[in-house]
Amino acid sequence: MESLLRWGIQNTEPVDPANHTAPAPRKDLDPAVLDAILGRPDAEVMKEAMEKAIDTGLTVEQRITALDDMEMLVESIDNANDLAKLGIWEQLHTLIITDSSEKIRTQALWVIGTAVQNNPSAQRAYLSSDPLPTILSFLKPSVRSPQLRSKAVYTLSALLKHNAAAVSQLNENGGWQIFRAALEDSDIGVRRKTAFLLNSLLIPTNEAAPAQSQAGTGATLHPSDSQAAPSFANSHLAMAMDPLSANTAPVALKALKDHELLKALVRALIAPTPHGANGDEEGDVDLEERIAALLHTYVEAHNGQFSLEEKKELNEFFAEKRRSADDAEVLGLSPGELQTLLKAVQ
Repeated sequence: MESLLRWGIQNTEPVDPANHTAPAPRKDLDPAVLDAILGRPDAEVMKEAMEKAIDTGLTVEQRITALDDMEMLVESIDNANDLAKLGIWEQLHTLIITDSSEKIRTQALWVIGTAVQNNPSAQRAYLSSDPLPTILSFLKPSVRSPQLRSKAVYTLSALLKHNAAAVSQLNENGGWQIFRAALEDSDIGVRRKTAFLLNSLLIPTNEAAPAQSQAGTGATLHPSDSQAAPSFANSHLAMAMDPLSANTAPVALKALKDHELLKALVRALIAPTPHGANGDEEGDVDLEERIAALLHTYVEAHNGQFSLEEKKELNEFFAEKRRSADDAEVLGLSPGELQTLLKAVQ
């Protein structure tokens, strides 16, 4: 065997580099096939999807599909950050302002909300379009589509979270009054999202923040949970340099009192406006849990106080809930969290 190997080596002609030529590139490869195999750059796909979304010559369904593709792509923080340099923010904002289809506006809001969620860089980029007046207007009673109203709250929640600059603009745009009215919206989903939004704005972002309950889950939010997401060089640098830019709690706490939001929240909890298509449905456990979580944040994180009337109403409400509860938790609150609230309403 060794002799055969030696013979093979000795009788193999060496390759002369001077005469060696690389194989010629194939000219029969279809670029479309290569794209299918290797994948196209996300930036290129997003631009194409946006072109379809704004093309009024396509059907509404085709445009919605394009926006749906876009929404999945901007779940990536890098893709969301590319929207600015691709000029897509302006196109998305124009869609929600001018498009005649409520379905298109709803889908565009979904894209925007996903792109700015937990992404300070994208929040700042979109905020430069002055979007709050437009998005808040979708929550007015004159907007008939509950899907559009609900998606507007989703987008606002993503845009305002950990964004003190945006929250400070709510006053001048009547945002707090709009949120108060949304707590009586005929669509229960809008109410739930509004309560969750307000609770997220109340949660402190500093390191000394006490444990909180996340709306609707009953899960304890420890200080690290209520802070901003882990830093990314492109997206969270400004937040890391100026932590106060992420603290929305002071402005939200003031708004609870100045705009009678606390009173509206208590009313939405103990005597909610009937909801449903025919206005004949009463109560909602999910909404109750979200408001209870907010009230716990208000008391635990801010030593919040209630009026005598609010104390009486809340004390009676929680006593009834405790009597009818099947387990240790009441409205998603742990026994300790419930006791904190009960002490505040004595």
